[in-house]
Amino acid sequence: MAKPSPKLEWCVVRLGDDLNWWVSEISDSVHWDVDGLSIIDPRQLAHILDLLDPLREYGFQADTFEAAFVPFIIKETLPGNKVKLVRAHELLLESEEKLFALPDQVDEEKGPYADLLDHITKLRVKFLNDAIDFDKHLTVDDLEEEIREDHHNAFLEGRALHAFREITDILEYVPAGFEVDEEAEESHEPGAKKKGEEEAAEDIPEVEDENIVEDETMKWDEDEDKDKDKEETEEGAPAPDDDKVEDLDALDDDEDKDDDDDEEEDEDEEDEDGNRKKKSKSSAKRPAAKKSAKKR
Repeated sequence: MAKPSPKLEWCVVRLGDDLNWWVSEISDSVHWDVDGLSIIDPRQLAHILDLLDPLREYGFQADTFEAAFVPFIIKETLPGNKVKLVRAHELLLESEEKLFALPDQVDEEKGPYADLLDHITKLRVKFLNDAIDFDKHLTVDDLEEEIREDHHNAFLEGRALHAFREITDILEYVPAGFEVDEEAEESHEPGAKKKGEEEAAEDIPEVEDENIVEDETMKWDEDEDKDKDKEETEEGAPAPDDDKVEDLDALDDDEDKDDDDDEEEDEDEEDEDGNRKKKSKSSAKRPAAKKSAKKR
């Protein structure tokens, strides 16, 4: 779409006390009134584009956005916090340059910028009705009524309304008492969080405990017991399981030693008559030891 005037080739902008940029001079002073004329800087433009992302699923029209602004790029820095900008012949949505965006407000009621505000207002209302469970559907009139009241108060106080605030008030609007899920906005899908959770739950198969093969990563109970015993030992309390293991080991060692002695002493001896007899020293003196399970 052709821009409103071929004479619009440059403008001088100043940084205001509110840290917003305002037009102080313009090449086409016939069609453009610089009184209260604001311009969006590259940082603000990037933020607006981020806010527009969730609306792409609702029919956002790039052509409407491009037609609403005149792109400018920095030519030189001037004294007094001023910068001279020149016309840039690039698309705001595709350019990699740091561009300023001047809203086309020659016709405030029916111009391209006014069309953009109507467009994003309708899309924001659609998004909110999908993202929030209202008792009654939100309407465009509801949004505009609340925002215009705030803007009207600023006008009565003598404060000019910057285009950045005018746009972000729409793109960030949420009715009082409600909030929008951040994940739903970032995913660009209505109700994305709830839908994603349901799909994830359906993808998880049901398994029985008896079919699970235990590996080293699943032995958390044993690790907790070991850590607990280690803490008690460091505090001075004896570790019961370790004492039991030592006692059982000592008992088994004694049994093994006695068994070896029995084998050495169990030998054939001759009596006075020259007859051989079996003598078992251990079996006569010690009753059979009670076997106990050795804990390894």
